[in-house]
Amino acid sequence: MEGVAVTALRSVTKRVFQAAEKAGRDANRVRVVALPEDIEWHFIGHLQTNKVKSLLATVPHLAMVEGVDSAKLASHLDRAVSAIGRKPLKVLVQVNTSGETTKSGVEPPACLDLVKHVKLGCPNLEFCGLMTIGMPDYTSTPENFKTLSSCRATVCKALGIAEDKCELSMGMSGDFEKAIEMGSTNVRIGSTIFGPREYPKTQ
Repeated sequence: MEGVAVTALRSVTKRVFQAAEKAGRDANRVRVVALPEDIEWHFIGHLQTNKVKSLLATVPHLAMVEGVDSAKLASHLDRAVSAIGRKPLKVLVQVNTSGETTKSGVEPPACLDLVKHVKLGCPNLEFCGLMTIGMPDYTSTPENFKTLSSCRATVCKALGIAEDKCELSMGMSGDFEKAIEMGSTNVRIGSTIFGPREYPKTQ
């Protein structure tokens, strides 16, 4: 299995470099997030406020939460990080760029206010950028990726942050190359390297 994963990782790395080159970008500015083997652990997706303490307790080397989608969650994380005395936790604000009700994330117009809350009201959190999970069909123009890039421009201008200091986590196994072309700095491609996730069968 390890040999298969290594081969897949090499293939993905090559595709990342090709996509970055096509977009005229430095491939070293793109991070490949491929849990569970990464040294850095990222929590990706919606996090319930009542699960914050258990997440921090069971994942002591948690590097980042990709999925802060409300001021309430940010405040819960901030208090929990302070209580255990660890260094500030890196976070990405999740934006619902597709408008799908099944997906978490703050609406694009409210993105700036949430980022302000994290930066100004949560001293135990380190705002690192924005993330989104796009729609499954990217046969047309990827408006979701454009929307997240626009959110970053708005946030950076309002708060005086250099855009290259504000990460964009967008793109998964099926669309990471297009995401890189659109400016993504983090691509989440675990299933391409380790195979599709196996879910328990329902009774």
